[in-house]
Amino acid sequence: MTGFKEIFETHYTWLEGFMRNVRRYSNRTAMIDPQTDSVWTYDALNRDANRFANAINADGFSKGDVIMAMLPNCPEFVFCYLAAHKTGGIFCPASFRLSAGELAYSIDDSKPFIFIYDKSFEKTVSQALSMSEWKPSRILVTGDGAPEGSRTYDEFVSSAPTSDPALPDGCTIFDETTRLYTSGTTGHPKGVPMTSINEVLSAHDVMIHFPMGYQDITMNTTPWFHRGGLHCAGPCPAFYAGAAIVIMRKFDAATTLEYTSRYGITFLIGVPTVLGALADEKENGDYDLPTLKGIVTMGSPLEKEACIRYQKVLTPNIFNGYGTTETFWNTFLRPFNLPEGAGTAGASCIDDDVRVVKVYEDRRAEPDDLAACDGTEIGEVIISSPAKSPYAYFNNDAETQRKYYKGFLYTNDLASWDEQQFITIAGRKDDMIISSGENIYPTEIEAVLNTNEKVRDCIVTSVPDKVRGQKVVAYVIPSDPSLTAADLDLFCKASPMLANFKRPRLYRFTDTIPYTATGKKRHVEIKETALRDLESGRLMEP
Repeated sequence: MTGFKEIFETHYTWLEGFMRNVRRYSNRTAMIDPQTDSVWTYDALNRDANRFANAINADGFSKGDVIMAMLPNCPEFVFCYLAAHKTGGIFCPASFRLSAGELAYSIDDSKPFIFIYDKSFEKTVSQALSMSEWKPSRILVTGDGAPEGSRTYDEFVSSAPTSDPALPDGCTIFDETTRLYTSGTTGHPKGVPMTSINEVLSAHDVMIHFPMGYQDITMNTTPWFHRGGLHCAGPCPAFYAGAAIVIMRKFDAATTLEYTSRYGITFLIGVPTVLGALADEKENGDYDLPTLKGIVTMGSPLEKEACIRYQKVLTPNIFNGYGTTETFWNTFLRPFNLPEGAGTAGASCIDDDVRVVKVYEDRRAEPDDLAACDGTEIGEVIISSPAKSPYAYFNNDAETQRKYYKGFLYTNDLASWDEQQFITIAGRKDDMIISSGENIYPTEIEAVLNTNEKVRDCIVTSVPDKVRGQKVVAYVIPSDPSLTAADLDLFCKASPMLANFKRPRLYRFTDTIPYTATGKKRHVEIKETALRDLESGRLMEP
C-alpha cells in the first residue's frame, strides 16, 4: 500500500485537478469578465496564472510564503489563487471591508511576502501598511499608476513567461494552500488555514450537492474573499470541476439577471437578501432565464414565505447551506426539502456530523450529550467536518483549544433540532436576550416580524431594563411608509408563533440593517447602536 499512499498524498491535490482540466478542456471557457468583455479558456487562464507564478518565483517567493490580496472579484484574484497552488504558496484574501487596524493585524499575523490590492482601497491599505510591523517584500496594485514603493500588477508580470512553473519538492495534499480570516465580529479575526485536500473535498461537496459539473456556468454575487464566496461555486469548485465562472465585482440585481440571460448561467450564489432583491427586480422587469438550474444561498435561514416567493418568481430549485469559515457548509436544504423545511438549516451533509448538544453555564457539553430531538430544546451546534476543516487556527493555539474538542468545532450557535435532525438556528450565545428570567432568541422574533407584508426586513436586539433586565428592541425596514410601531405591536400580540413576553417593547424604523459579507445579521453591532439610540431617545414605544 506504500505506492497508493505516496501517489494519493502527492497527486490528489487541487492543482492536479485544475491541470487535468487545462489538458482536457483547454479550449473551453473557464472565466468571463463582463466589465472588460474578456474571456479566458482553460489554456489562457493557465497561461495568465503562470505569468504571475513565474514572476513571484523570480522575485524570491518560496514554498510556504503568503500572497495577501485585498481585491474585489476580478481576474487578478483568480491569478493569485492559482499562482499560490502552482508555487507551493498560500493565498490569503483579505476582506475589503476591514478597517486599517484590522488589516494591519492580519498583515502582522500572516506576514505576507507579497501584498496586492485594488487601487480603490489605497487609503485603507496605505494606513494599514504604516501601522503594521511587518513589511511585505513586494507591493502590487491593480489599476493604472502605482504609489511610491509599489508596482502595478501589469508591469510586474509583463515580461514573465507563460510556461508552467516547476512545483517545489515535497508538496503534498496536507500543505496549506489558502488562509481565510473569520469576519471578526468579536475580538481579532482568526486565521483559518486550509490544506490542498480541504480544497479538493470542498469542491467535491459542491459537485455532490448542487450537483455541479463541467457544463455549468456559475456566478457568485458575494465576495470571493470569504469561504462561501471562494468555495461555493467560486474559483475552487468551478475550476476543479471544469466549469466556467462569470465575474461579478459588485452585486446589482438587474445586472445579475441580465448576465444570467446573456451568458447562460446555470447556478447563482447569494445571501438571502440578494434573493429578495432578485425577486423584486424580476417581478418588475422582463427577464428570461432558461438556463438557470438553481440558486444557492448561505449565511442565514430562508423564511418560509420568502422561500415560496423565490421558488415561484426565480426558480423552483432553491438550495440553502449552513456552516462556518472553519468548516464550509455542513447542513444543506435541497429543493425537495422546501418550502416545508424553510426556516431550518437542514440536516447534516453527506460527509459531516452536525449535532445539537446541551448548554451548561460552567462547562461545555460532551459531543454525545445531546439536546432532545423535539424541535424545542435549545442547545449548541457542534460540527465534525473531517474533509473540509483544518481543525486548527493559524498561529493561535489558545483559540484552537477553545473551539475544537474531540473532533468537533463548537460553533457558539444556538439551535434546536427535530426527529429528522433538521436544525433550526436560534441565534448566537452572545446574542441571546434574557428578559424577566426568560431566554429569548432574536431570530424567532425576526421571523415573525418578516411575515408582516409591510416589513421588508428587520433585526432584533435588546437594551438594559431595570424591571426586566433586558428589553427587546426591533429595528425595522418598512416596505410601506404607513407602518407604525403600534401596528407591529398588535401584529406580534396576534401571532400564534410568538409568546407575548417575547414581543418587542421598543422600535426604530431604519433604511438599512448591518450584515456581514456572508449575509449574517450583525447583532453585536446593532446592540451597540441600540444603546446609543436609547440614550438619545430615538427608540419608540408602540
